[in-house]
Amino acid sequence: MWQFKSPFVVFGEDALEYLNNIQARQFFIVTDANMVRLGLVDMVAHHLNAPYTVFDRVEPEPSLQTVRLAAQTMDQSQPDWIIGLGGGSCMDAAKAAWLLHEKPDADITTINPMEDYGLRAKAKLIAIPTTSGTGSETTMATVLTDKEEQRKLALGSYELVPDIAIVDPALVMKLPQAITVDTGMDVLTHAVEGYTSRMHNDFSDGMCLKATELVMKYLPRAYADGSDLEARTHMHNAATIAGLGFGNSQAALAHAMGHALGALFKLAHGRAVSLFLPYTIEYTANGGDSRYIELAHMMKLHTHSEMESAREIAEHIRELQRSMNMPTSLQDAGIPHDEFVEALPRLVANANMDTQVVMNMRVPESAELEKLFEYAYAGRRVDF
Repeated sequence: MWQFKSPFVVFGEDALEYLNNIQARQFFIVTDANMVRLGLVDMVAHHLNAPYTVFDRVEPEPSLQTVRLAAQTMDQSQPDWIIGLGGGSCMDAAKAAWLLHEKPDADITTINPMEDYGLRAKAKLIAIPTTSGTGSETTMATVLTDKEEQRKLALGSYELVPDIAIVDPALVMKLPQAITVDTGMDVLTHAVEGYTSRMHNDFSDGMCLKATELVMKYLPRAYADGSDLEARTHMHNAATIAGLGFGNSQAALAHAMGHALGALFKLAHGRAVSLFLPYTIEYTANGGDSRYIELAHMMKLHTHSEMESAREIAEHIRELQRSMNMPTSLQDAGIPHDEFVEALPRLVANANMDTQVVMNMRVPESAELEKLFEYAYAGRRVDF
């Protein structure tokens, strides 16, 4: 038995106006200082019909400490509606802080789908993305950083799926080019891994394929011209569609390796996971149990076998990365070789502990993981 979880999604131009309909006693906005500085908090607050509190201390790759502080502030405010406003970090922090606010004795380092947290006894959650990338507005996932152990925690519970997702392109029209491509490639990684993961299913497949099509068509346009409303709108939709897809199937090995890397080196999440994607595609296909033909056709690649499709997809992704000035290897990403070698045992250990690694159709042993990291550092196509 499986289930498909989704928030109520409001999308397109003027989607923020839906907030006018929310009857609340008190709102609580979880965000970061940039959202305040750029005026995006004011854009949202303009549509709120009740008092609101702003917590703007979320950092990239939100830490357990930040989440606990946000929950303490929520306890003081006692909201009945919580708003996660920002990129994936802000929305993930809002989810985890909400859980801790509702269930103060919960261990947020072990959030999982098997436990009953009893959420919504105090408040409901609205997710409003300001990047076209993580899809956190639709998923049960929250990715947190344990600073003491220097690793990312990929956590999740079906109860964390937001009640409402508001996907308004007005919030992404001024995204810098670097963030546009980093988050856009995150969408592609979600779509590809959601379609090819061990938990793929009929309901998520169509969304992953559609998101792939939208990214391949519109990401280069959004990257070249950030004022292209059509491209921005379709990319913003693609992020949410991919979130619904992989959120109901699961991400896989590229995310496990990207999480491991991001906890030790300063590399944006979307850049990290998408960098590994071509390597994990080649590795998975070499194991003989994959499903890349339909994805290749959606990318308008003319292939006839799984192995040919995997090779062509991997190379097509690398070409896309190069065309948008993204690194295709860890060396290109600026990671010094001596630091990489020193961190390699921790990278392997962290990836092994990541929940997404077992969602891959081919699950690597530690020695294979180490080899994969080495190949990704050198930019070498995977031949094992």
